[in-house]
Amino acid sequence: MNPATALSTVLIDELVRCGVTDVVLAPGSRSAPLALAAHAESRLRLHVRIDERSASFVALGLAKRSERPVALICTSGTAAANFHPAVIEASESGVPLLLLTADRPPELRGTGANQTIDQIKLYGSAVRWFAEIGVPEERPGQVAYWRSLVCRAFQRAAGPPDPGPVHLNVAFREPLIPDGDETWCEPLDGDASGAWVRARVAPPAAALHIPPTRRGVLVVGDGAANVRRYVAAAGMAGWPVLSEPSGGGRYGDHAISTYHFLLSDQEWADAHRPDVVVTLGRPGLSRPLLSWLRRAEEHIVVSPDLTRWPDPTRSATQVAQAVEIPIATGGDAWLRSWRHAEHLARAVIDQVLDSSGLTEPRLARDLADVLPNGSLLFCGSSMPIRDLDQAMRPRRGLRLMANRGASGIDGLVSTAVGAALAHNGPAYALIGDLTLLHDQNGLILGPREPRPDLCLVVVNNDGGGIFSLLPQAALEEPFERVFGTPHGVDLGYLAAANGLPYTLVEEPEGLSRAIKGDGLRLVEARTDRVSNAAVHAAMREAVRAAMRD
Repeated sequence: MNPATALSTVLIDELVRCGVTDVVLAPGSRSAPLALAAHAESRLRLHVRIDERSASFVALGLAKRSERPVALICTSGTAAANFHPAVIEASESGVPLLLLTADRPPELRGTGANQTIDQIKLYGSAVRWFAEIGVPEERPGQVAYWRSLVCRAFQRAAGPPDPGPVHLNVAFREPLIPDGDETWCEPLDGDASGAWVRARVAPPAAALHIPPTRRGVLVVGDGAANVRRYVAAAGMAGWPVLSEPSGGGRYGDHAISTYHFLLSDQEWADAHRPDVVVTLGRPGLSRPLLSWLRRAEEHIVVSPDLTRWPDPTRSATQVAQAVEIPIATGGDAWLRSWRHAEHLARAVIDQVLDSSGLTEPRLARDLADVLPNGSLLFCGSSMPIRDLDQAMRPRRGLRLMANRGASGIDGLVSTAVGAALAHNGPAYALIGDLTLLHDQNGLILGPREPRPDLCLVVVNNDGGGIFSLLPQAALEEPFERVFGTPHGVDLGYLAAANGLPYTLVEEPEGLSRAIKGDGLRLVEARTDRVSNAAVHAAMREAVRAAMRD
């Protein structure tokens, strides 16, 4: 057996031993040993994509939804560079990826050899760990080294306490394909005496105990852990829960879905300053919420990793791996005030949306309402997730996800496809037109690839809608060209080019019918950027007026 085949066989087998179930592959020559080993491994589900950037975001979606490491393979050169945006997103959002980049051997580097670049620590600080495996050789001890290295990489990617991407650079000399010889100088499967290792996870530290208070608030941002436990504790303590859609805490009687607009009212926000705020995950959608957090006297951030915790407002007074929220005595005036405001704000927001026709926030609200229990809803990182944050009613039975680590629009179609492939149930994605066009290669699936049950709901306002809500909108002359960026693409033709079923939604009442079906399909809703900005302003003013009545 040639060394390249031996290393690849052992590497793939050890990934499976560790718990990897999915491998995403972008084709290439130097990565042939890994590709053939993955293809031959019946215990793996293999996903092949022709575009490395798309492949990397498919892996991101798979890992994000399954919450376990996914392996990602590419050839040498710029192929590996195309993984970088997904690596950054995985790093910032704590998603476990195992990056296996094939490389030329050292004697070909720096010589101008074809498809050869410097891949050593290619992703810099965006990975949790990097290792150069080294060119495989047929000599005793290699199998133990390979297996222990792969196991360490898996454990470092998976965490705890800090999951994220890990990069293994795998150098191969030719020959790159099996030579028919099955012999090797030592058993490739190793043995239980130490040919591979298993990392042990240390027990969690003791929880932080805080004094009882009725005037507390639980804030849940993206990527939060142990959400149900903390929501239940907040309920027992009489605290309101302010959860972003992808935080997973927007359900139950204590959920305040209108917090963005309530906290936009400075008078109301000042009157509802809490004694303590406990934050889970990474809040970052609502500027009024972030501004309110900055003024909190006691702000406790719960983070599994005490070396890097989210605190975008730099207002944390304590950071802990776990917090005990105690039950406090006293009345429930604090919670009743929040819930009364929620009732009033919810009513006027819904009134504005119900009278606005087919608008982006109404589409977001209605889509979250009509999806069946057990569904996955993947959200675009720009306006879709914000529209859900501002318009979505509390509900159970819906899993919401978004790439909020770096909050880019890069690779979102592919991420949604990957998440759908890992989800046991129907999946949907709410994304914008520029997001779709940015990653339209994500729609390309070969005839033999696993196909997701995914409905892509695309809001088409012919450009970058979020900029119409920002100060740039006042720059009338250059705005449309350099911020609005209209494209004029007919998404129906785009769907046809990829062989996808396509439906155009023209009225709000047509949404529930349009999203029915199975497999990968595209639903388009056309909106207007100017009208959308007006609807957002109308919601804000309606809540402000309701708080004054």
